[in-house]
Amino acid sequence: MSSAPITVSIRREVDPAHISEATTWVQTGVNLAHKYPGFLGSGWVRAGDDSQVWHMLYRFASTETLEAWEQSPERTWWLSMGQGFIRSERSRRRTGIEGWFDEPPTGAINLPDTATVESVSPAPARWKQAVTIWLGFFPVNLLFSLAMTPIPGWGELPLWLRVLVTTLVLTPIMTYWVLPWVTRALRSWLAR
Repeated sequence: MSSAPITVSIRREVDPAHISEATTWVQTGVNLAHKYPGFLGSGWVRAGDDSQVWHMLYRFASTETLEAWEQSPERTWWLSMGQGFIRSERSRRRTGIEGWFDEPPTGAINLPDTATVESVSPAPARWKQAVTIWLGFFPVNLLFSLAMTPIPGWGELPLWLRVLVTTLVLTPIMTYWVLPWVTRALRSWLAR
């Protein structure tokens, strides 16, 4: 039985004396994972040139394909190659929108020799997620609609084209600014 796509978020603390090796090591891991069936993509960032904390995301088509990668001899070899310069690691799995409602991980978990998967606190109830999204989407959509109304010809465009333009403009606004702000503002309510 196949499951939904799954994203893994990893936070690693890297020895600053080994940044060059760590960069090569991370890219090698991405290249190895890329060869596995179900691999959908990945990315990694550092907060700055001197940052010791690195964040990585990778996504697989299902839990089964992710587990095949995680249990592979290639991944085991790759992880062993990082033991000299990876000081700590934290890993979380996400299957959908619930990641928007999480507090970013902070601090570090010291690891003896192997990576650990941190258990994730439950996401808010779906109805709370829906209310949160609506509280962000309604005012933004209303303001956009009001702003577009005086534009000559806007009302005469086919509905599908107006909806296309609206969603193309509002989706990044919601994703990068509105939803993070709303979830921070409602954090205590979402956690109850």
